[in-house]
Amino acid sequence: MKQTFNFSKGLAFTALFGLLVFTSCKKESNETLTPIAPTDVEATVEASRQDAEAEEQFDDVFNITGSINAQDAGEDLGFGVNVSGLDDLGARTDSAHRCYRVTVVPNIPGVFPKTVTVDFGDGCLGRDGKYRKGKIVSIYTNRMLVPGAKVSTTFLNYFVDSFKIEGTHITENTSTSNMQGWKITVLEGKIINTNTAKWKKWNSTKNVLQIEGNGTPHFPLDDIYKITGGARGSNSMGHTWASIVIEPLIKKFTCRWIVKGTVNLARDGRQALLDYGNGSCDNQAILYINGVGYPINL
Repeated sequence: MKQTFNFSKGLAFTALFGLLVFTSCKKESNETLTPIAPTDVEATVEASRQDAEAEEQFDDVFNITGSINAQDAGEDLGFGVNVSGLDDLGARTDSAHRCYRVTVVPNIPGVFPKTVTVDFGDGCLGRDGKYRKGKIVSIYTNRMLVPGAKVSTTFLNYFVDSFKIEGTHITENTSTSNMQGWKITVLEGKIINTNTAKWKKWNSTKNVLQIEGNGTPHFPLDDIYKITGGARGSNSMGHTWASIVIEPLIKKFTCRWIVKGTVNLARDGRQALLDYGNGSCDNQAILYINGVGYPINL
């Protein structure tokens, strides 16, 4: 489902990747609709939900790596602001107020690659209400704001609430001289529910371009983003799925929801499509399965 936009100028796009999980057709469809089995609908919606959950978990990694600044590393490796959901990452020099620890090797400004470890120990409650423990380890080839820079992140016994996170998360700066852009890749991602032992595996590649607002870097209200790409996943229930953006998703900084675009979802070989509408800022979309429309509140 749709995720809220909760961080600074130029970066307020990661949470919206979770929206790529549903699918639909045009909202204005006059075709005769043929009902399908409720279990088929439920399985498709569940695949969409699990795709969204995976997207959200790995978006959190992007936010954390993007928040490593001069107070942590001697220089701004991320974006110079706290875009994460942690209590105070980058906000204080007094580490005694933190429930996590950041180490940087080598801790020498301008020397790359750097290995940055964020250690949450046996437990750390973030300002976003999430309880993290374990470590995330990121290798920076350069500062994240430098075109061509890459950050590759892996996990050491890393948990968020009751979920164990595994895999590799890669962020690449694909910006040009006049447009900011990012390529976000997840390789062999796996999320395990430690309460139920159920799991989902996930691979994803998404491309984000800031199509408006590039000329006003300190004024986020005019920012608009275009998202393309896709993902594929499977779960412990034996289902598989793949999603791909058909019409680019459009996200405005001033709206918490995707306002336009469509995504195709193939779940166990069955096709569906989600339509986000014509540009209006609302939480409505329609999921179409075999021509039948199912209104969704996002």
